[in-house]
Amino acid sequence: MIRGIICTGSIALLLCALLPIMSVDAQRDEATVAANWTFNDGSAKDTSKKKLNGNAVGGPKAIDGISGKALQFDGKDDGIKIPDSADINTGGPYTDRTVAALFNCDNVKIDDRKQVIYEEGGATRGLVIYVHDGKLYGGGWNRAEYNWNGAWPSADVKSKRWYHVGIVIRDAAAKVESKKFEMWLDGKRIAQEKGGQLHAHGDDIGIGHLNQNTVYHDGSGGGATNVDWFGGLIDEVVVYGSAFDEGDFAKLAQPLSVEPQGKFTTTWARLKAQRTQK
Repeated sequence: MIRGIICTGSIALLLCALLPIMSVDAQRDEATVAANWTFNDGSAKDTSKKKLNGNAVGGPKAIDGISGKALQFDGKDDGIKIPDSADINTGGPYTDRTVAALFNCDNVKIDDRKQVIYEEGGATRGLVIYVHDGKLYGGGWNRAEYNWNGAWPSADVKSKRWYHVGIVIRDAAAKVESKKFEMWLDGKRIAQEKGGQLHAHGDDIGIGHLNQNTVYHDGSGGGATNVDWFGGLIDEVVVYGSAFDEGDFAKLAQPLSVEPQGKFTTTWARLKAQRTQK
């Protein structure tokens, strides 16, 4: 009888210890997926049900990445152009949004130019993720309707190293409020700034370059087309109409935990295959 009580008590303690892990917030709603570009087949096909396939310009190459295949951009004229989408830029207003990607930049301090990982929208409304002068930036703005002038949190990054980045608009309204725009790095939230919902923004969407217009932290970017090419690897770009939380970003950043620093020859996909075979 005593042993039974002790055993039951031990199980209860174990469940209590696991509870915080099991209850990590997760808000990823597959019903809100806008696009998912894995690049695993060497192309910019959207693997979600939306089928928002990208069109390559230049000649980005498919090579082993950190999660299956990645696309290698030359920093000169390689990029992906994404068609308009009601889920991303021509619908709205968007009260919740997540954009996330894995990337590995060849040189984070190349010249004085920006290197765009992802962008949507233009000078009035939009989102952008880019590298400039040793820093990673995530930006959002809506300068009409309710005058959100924008936020551009940043973090230091190094060359030839994998990172996972995400930007989030969370439960926003048609007004500027605190803690509505977030930046995440390697599974951790690193910034919460003022923000609001995003209204329709018809300027073109780009991966690996600035396709058409944006706003950078220094106010530049307006009127620019086919510039600010990214040099390095980009992998697993996702866009959702829901605001991801800690549990979601922890899963997306998992490949970083098995990647030797500064190398990308061992991939998460291979490790998963090995485990399946055992």
